Amino acid sequence: MKRVLFSGYAPVHFVCFPPVYKRLAEDPRIEMFLSGGFWRVREDPSFELDGFYDPFPVDRDRVIDVQQTRVEDFDVLICAHLSDRLFPRSAHRKVQIFHGVSFKNLAVREKALRYDLLCLPGRYHAELYRRAGLIRPDGPTCLVTGFPKTDPLVGWGLDRDALLRSAGLDPARPTILFAATGEKHNALETFGHEIIRAVSERGTWNLLIKPHDHAKNAIDWFKELARYENGVVRLVRDLDVVPYLHAADLLVTDASSVAVEYTLLNRPIIFMDVPHMFNKVRKRSPSLDLDTYGRKIGEVVKTPGELVDAVAEGLARPERQQEIRRAMARHVFHSPGSAADRVAGVIVHAAGLTPDLPDGVEVLQPEAASVGHRQAEGAMDVDS
Repeated sequence: MKRVLFSGYAPVHFVCFPPVYKRLAEDPRIEMFLSGGFWRVREDPSFELDGFYDPFPVDRDRVIDVQQTRVEDFDVLICAHLSDRLFPRSAHRKVQIFHGVSFKNLAVREKALRYDLLCLPGRYHAELYRRAGLIRPDGPTCLVTGFPKTDPLVGWGLDRDALLRSAGLDPARPTILFAATGEKHNALETFGHEIIRAVSERGTWNLLIKPHDHAKNAIDWFKELARYENGVVRLVRDLDVVPYLHAADLLVTDASSVAVEYTLLNRPIIFMDVPHMFNKVRKRSPSLDLDTYGRKIGEVVKTPGELVDAVAEGLARPERQQEIRRAMARHVFHSPGSAADRVAGVIVHAAGLTPDLPDGVEVLQPEAASVGHRQAEGAMDVDS
């Protein structure tokens, strides 16, 4: 029996994992454990496990606190963050699955090299890792696997109308999702009240508002924005944004991963311009990429007033930017819809339960001239 541990410090870390977790938990050869907790910065910073896994359908008997993991050994550790604070006493293999695909590219960092296997979402991130010099002979094994979080957006039969009705909204009305990134000075912090008033006063659209679940500024947005909820405005309290992306006819964001995930649906995107936030991000992320795709996949507006006009235009002409959105989705996401199977297979392989990696997973070779060893016929060229 192989001992496998998942550990995270923000709900978004586990939101990327449930379809993989389900497969591993059903494997009789694996003992699946969960740890971590909310990271609380206090006089004595610590991880608060109470309630962390409550929103998720997991085996509560396998949830263990961080202190216990630090005196135990595991065959595989799985993380969707780059920190080493949650490492157990030992793990034979450490697997990184990542939790976002934002063009901020904060995951393209040396910290990722603490892990033994990196499950990259697709060719775009493979190219970024190569350019950053992070695919090394003495480094982790870099794999192109796909991104399990977004599998449900591709042919999983999500029910838009049922979700909107359950939220008390009319499915016949166009629906806008407003989801900002968690960085300081994001669009919700900068324009939130004005955006909600401007959109709701238009009186023709539904508005869903999804606060980030791990924002750098700890603002209780559910309390702050509760007064706006009515028959056309709803706050999204669910942690998983994917069903709401599927339900939305148009997305409003700033630099969140949701914009990239939304390209799989190829629907209109509007970016609120938050230059102060971008200036801060540039200092932290040398791989910030506004040139390849960035905000070219949608319209950029500077004020809530401009936003209302842009929403109307986007809903009337959804075909604008369709080609670049389609190109980004192809570039970022490797074989969407089946990534969970491949990532689960990588973890089973890391545990020593199978000799080979799953079909469809590509191993990236350190040599810049190499196109990598292909596990499946027709795998992509990571240097093209």
